[in-house]
Amino acid sequence: MSLHRFHVKPEAVEGERLTFDAEEAGHMFRTLRLVPGDLISAVDGSGGRYTVRLERVTAHAAVGTILASDRRPSESSLAITLAQGVPKGDKLEAIIQASTELGVARIVPIITERTIVRLDAARGRDRARRWQRIAKEAAKQCGRAVIPTVEPPRRLSEFLGADSHGALRLCLWEGDARSLDAVLSGLAGPLRSATVLIGPEGGFSAAEVESANARGFIPASLGPRILRTETAGPAIIAVLQSRLGDLGR
Repeated sequence: MSLHRFHVKPEAVEGERLTFDAEEAGHMFRTLRLVPGDLISAVDGSGGRYTVRLERVTAHAAVGTILASDRRPSESSLAITLAQGVPKGDKLEAIIQASTELGVARIVPIITERTIVRLDAARGRDRARRWQRIAKEAAKQCGRAVIPTVEPPRRLSEFLGADSHGALRLCLWEGDARSLDAVLSGLAGPLRSATVLIGPEGGFSAAEVESANARGFIPASLGPRILRTETAGPAIIAVLQSRLGDLGR
């Protein structure tokens, strides 16, 4: 029988004792109805995995004893940032779930010329908290020890002006762009990081692609078919993980 899996911070582990935060404790107590003596699984975000016997469970705190532990890194050697144009409805939730399962390291929702959704600062922060919870649940489901960071939405110009971009920078575009295969075949040596720009419904404007290109992003195409925005991100992450990361290894 598989055990319920929970996330903790590395500092929550003290010898054979493991302490869970209020959010995880509340989930144990209210939703799963776990009680002292139940066995669970925990990961600490740095590759540590634990089998734990619960000793105390309340709505606000939980403590357990570590019965077994090991270190099995579940993270790819390629740290991928997905800068995703915010789509309509709940599509971004599905993108976050799939991208987390595929090993993305960071997700940055971006506002572009053709973004339909309008988010003020407060609403954007609220959405980001919800998106982060979705990433956490997806990480639990797929057995990742590390939860990818989901940042508050920002404008494309603000994102492009930042310095934290990957060694490989790709901007998916259906216009005049090189094939992804040609781009990847021309790479020299292993890469540690990559950043991918995906437009919302309607894609990027030509001016936005030019701005991205000026910041070192290579316009690239996934092939002859135009993919939906909710398909494009997970698709390119899967390709990058297969070619440069750990998918299928």
